[in-house]
Amino acid sequence: MASPLLRIGTRGSPLALAQAAEVATRLAKAQPALAAPGAIETVAIRTSGDATTQSLAALGGKGLFAKEIEEALLARRIDLAVHSLKDLPTFLPAGLALGAHLPREDPRDAWFSPRAPGLGALPPGARIGTSSPRREAQLRHARPDVAIVPLRGNVETRLRKLEAGEVDATVLAVAGVKRLGLAGRITAILSAEEMLPAAAQGAIGVEIRADDAAARALAAAIDDAPTAARVTAERAVLAALGGSCRTPIAALAEIGADGALRLRAMILRPDGSERLLAERSGPAAAAVALGQDAGGELRRRAAPDFFAEDRA
Repeated sequence: MASPLLRIGTRGSPLALAQAAEVATRLAKAQPALAAPGAIETVAIRTSGDATTQSLAALGGKGLFAKEIEEALLARRIDLAVHSLKDLPTFLPAGLALGAHLPREDPRDAWFSPRAPGLGALPPGARIGTSSPRREAQLRHARPDVAIVPLRGNVETRLRKLEAGEVDATVLAVAGVKRLGLAGRITAILSAEEMLPAAAQGAIGVEIRADDAAARALAAAIDDAPTAARVTAERAVLAALGGSCRTPIAALAEIGADGALRLRAMILRPDGSERLLAERSGPAAAAVALGQDAGGELRRRAAPDFFAEDRA
């Protein structure tokens, strides 16, 4: 059997494999030679994030979902890496670069509950399951009277736990639910005003070796410029804030009909007792500057102890 022309590395979860398949389909359309059977091989890689049941924040952050995949990319065991961009570290390892951003799916969060049509309808003391510091802090800010309990696992696992009554509600990314064909189970979609998304939520990124000209050309053929601008602004906010997983950070950039980019960014204390917001608007070409400026404002406005948890 002939060797594959391209090896795509990804996590082995159903959602990750679906995302890798989308990348493969787009690459095959852009480069006909890749459309032949067996031309593209998907390599599923088990990451540290997949192997643990502990809090990701306590173990060093969401980069645990990318570490082994990036190691395989640097070791040339794979040619491209596909990630949910919200799980990719803010600062990439030396020698790696983002080569493509696929058209972004809905970046918002989805509400799931058999008991209440929305957060405001839950009774006091109800249990909401999440392991996201960002979601927990925003939920606590809006409803300090509910209980937040840890809920880990892939999308299907979390929904099974909800159905089993382990929690009264949960919040998941709309994008992942839709990519798995489970959108019909969503109770409600939360607006950005109700729950500001994670930076880069809903976006799929293709990571390459910085010196691989062939991979860079392939990735460029499927890059979506509007998504790239939005995600670049949001990730610039993270960079300005240090990219912490322990401090809850949210960011959403949108491009209007006039082509202008509008960025909203937020930081919160983990208990939801305080939140700070910053907004910027400007040309999409200035995405990095807008994100850096918004993140810098939030850092300046935050009290000296706001990021104390990061130094623990």
